Amino acid sequence: MIVIVDNYDSFTFNLYQMLQMQTAEEVVVVRNDAVNLATLRDWRPTRIVLSPGPGRPDNPRDFGVCRDILLAATELAAPILGVCLGHQGIAVAYGGRAVQAPRIVHGKASEMVITADSPLFDGLPPRFAAMRYHSLVADEATLPDCLMVTARDAVEGIIMALQHRDWPVYGVQFHPESIGTPLGQRILANFLRC
Repeated sequence: MIVIVDNYDSFTFNLYQMLQMQTAEEVVVVRNDAVNLATLRDWRPTRIVLSPGPGRPDNPRDFGVCRDILLAATELAAPILGVCLGHQGIAVAYGGRAVQAPRIVHGKASEMVITADSPLFDGLPPRFAAMRYHSLVADEATLPDCLMVTARDAVEGIIMALQHRDWPVYGVQFHPESIGTPLGQRILANFLRC
């Protein structure tokens, strides 16, 4: 079973549909305040997706159970993908901060530059277009050593993807489920192979 933790975002069901099209596994969507870590342990998901959403990853009301999931990543033993808020939450859960972006970007495609090997980007060109909707970013100055940057915005160098150095925990600031990310389906397919 693949579990998508919905952070109350309208894009969550786009993620659901794209994942469901690529797997025979059951894909379940659950709100971030309607499940707890004990239930997730019982479910034994094969993959977990932390959806986009409004608010801040350092606010428990906005991020719900997601922080607990990230802190229990080794115990859950399921690859985790954080998208937008989920991506920012990865940085925050492991000791970093989410800060105001240099400029708010909503509904704008930007060029991404892959900066390090990542299974998420297998088979992708070194630069690709991706849709962005965000006002916060993972703070480079406080990014913990356990995380590595795997992609950046081509213009401002903002962190657009990261991953944990030791565990299968991946984050993307951009929206792979958006029509404005032509290679988004490939990125999600790569996640299903992690």
